[in-house]
Amino acid sequence: MLFAAVVSLTILGTVFGLLLGVAARYLKVEGNPLVAELEQLLPGSQCGQCGFPGCTGAAQALADGSAPVTLCPPGGRAVVQLLADKLGIEADLSGVEEKGPMIAEVKEEICIGCTRCFKVCPTDAIMGAAQQIHVVFREACTACGKCEEVCPTESIKLQAVPVTLQSWYWNKPMAGEAV
Repeated sequence: MLFAAVVSLTILGTVFGLLLGVAARYLKVEGNPLVAELEQLLPGSQCGQCGFPGCTGAAQALADGSAPVTLCPPGGRAVVQLLADKLGIEADLSGVEEKGPMIAEVKEEICIGCTRCFKVCPTDAIMGAAQQIHVVFREACTACGKCEEVCPTESIKLQAVPVTLQSWYWNKPMAGEAV
């Protein structure tokens, strides 16, 4: 009795696996290769600062021509220039701010624990409870600024990431620059 159950489940698993394999081969959807290339150029933080639900949506909008190449604030001028070169268009870099890495920081003395900030955080980088002080997990924060916008006491501010031994790097000199 037990042997028959094992054999029948094995046969069913094999048949359904083969059917799924055949269906995957014949029913696959080809994507736009330009979208994949544009997505590789974007930072990949999935922060939503561009107004799209992630870097894939932003890359799709860029490929369709419905979004400007200056849509990615975390990428800065370098990403704007790479996107413009890839798409073969001119980029106006005058309106692009060059900001360093940022992170949200909670001022504990004025935080009232209203829970508005962690409800809007797209990466769950804020931890706290009602009527308790909140804290930001640095590793998960993408500096999207949504928490800063909804904070009624302005206790959350975006700060530059402090330079530590782990985050410091030596800038590579530009070509033709005196050393």
